[in-house]
Amino acid sequence: MSNQAIRDEKRRLLVLKYEVKRKEYKAICKNLEMSYKIRSEYGLKLAKLPRNSSRTRIRNRCIITGRSRSILKTFRISRIMFRTLASEGNLVGIRKSSW
Repeated sequence: MSNQAIRDEKRRLLVLKYEVKRKEYKAICKNLEMSYKIRSEYGLKLAKLPRNSSRTRIRNRCIITGRSRSILKTFRISRIMFRTLASEGNLVGIRKSSW
């Protein structure tokens, strides 16, 4: 696993850890029925959360090579590794077609 993939895994764990807090703070910030003071206070709390706890910081990466482009979501591997593993027969239920 590459360094970028490890970093991405750490981000994913942070997102899970702060997901409830972040949603709560955002809901309070967007609620127009609450006073401006309370909303701005929760806006500051939201800003103090770690940057990497935001879902938009996650980047899909290949879990084998760390490649960030052309990732197959169901397997979390790149198209290149998918083809290699499928040709070798290492992916269960995947077989190269021939006719």
